[in-house]
Amino acid sequence: MTYALIDSGNQKKLERFGEICLVRPCSQALWKPSLLLEWDKAHAQFSREERQAWEGELPKDWIVAHDGLMFKLKGTDFGHLGIFPEHSFLWTWASDLVKKRRGARILNLFAYSGGATLALARAGAEVCHVDASFGMVQWARENAALNGLEKHPIRWIVDDVMKFLKREMRRKKYYDGILLDPPSFGRGAKGEVFKIERDLSELLFLCKELLSEKPLFLATSNHTSGITPTVLRHLHEEVLPGPFEVGELLLKAKHGRDLPTGTFAMWAP
Repeated sequence: MTYALIDSGNQKKLERFGEICLVRPCSQALWKPSLLLEWDKAHAQFSREERQAWEGELPKDWIVAHDGLMFKLKGTDFGHLGIFPEHSFLWTWASDLVKKRRGARILNLFAYSGGATLALARAGAEVCHVDASFGMVQWARENAALNGLEKHPIRWIVDDVMKFLKREMRRKKYYDGILLDPPSFGRGAKGEVFKIERDLSELLFLCKELLSEKPLFLATSNHTSGITPTVLRHLHEEVLPGPFEVGELLLKAKHGRDLPTGTFAMWAP
């Protein structure tokens, strides 16, 4: 059993991850829920009203299949679980391009628990996985082992993304494809501060400089409300020749309303 968005409303979302049903905050869900009886079936919920905490019967961790891959999930202090299902269409799109060039070198930035890394490795790419959190990189490595990919050529890098990109430029290391999912705000491995409104433009220019002579793709996703599809298009147009595909990241509902969670931009020359 895999992921499903069951319902949303009253600034919350009801989701199923395998056999576990959860309620989590969602500021975009301004409408009323459609399936009121289903909400009582949740095993646990994450609340931000008095303190950030999980309430109910949340397992310490559990395994879920999604998009043909296995993921270890667990509740974090921020209400995250170790997967963003709305990103998986980007994995599929990028993987289809990689299959046309076996051994393609791919860079996955702000790579979290490794969903895109695993999908691209499965498609035959050599992947460089970069995240500033040692714990997240370890989590991604556990997911790689779950999928029998622990011996695949994946570089696991714990580093500040901006510093890493500048070092790769000095080393003249180039990549056939780059994915990036920058946070609204983040800190690097040594306390470096990333702010998306200030740093996204420079980040895209650095990525452009690391693309190979015959690149396959560049894909950006984000969950910052002010970074709309039009904003992403304009920023990418400053860096690369179009056309670009831009749009909303969506959690597709099993029944009822789809739920927007962010935006994306995709480029394939």
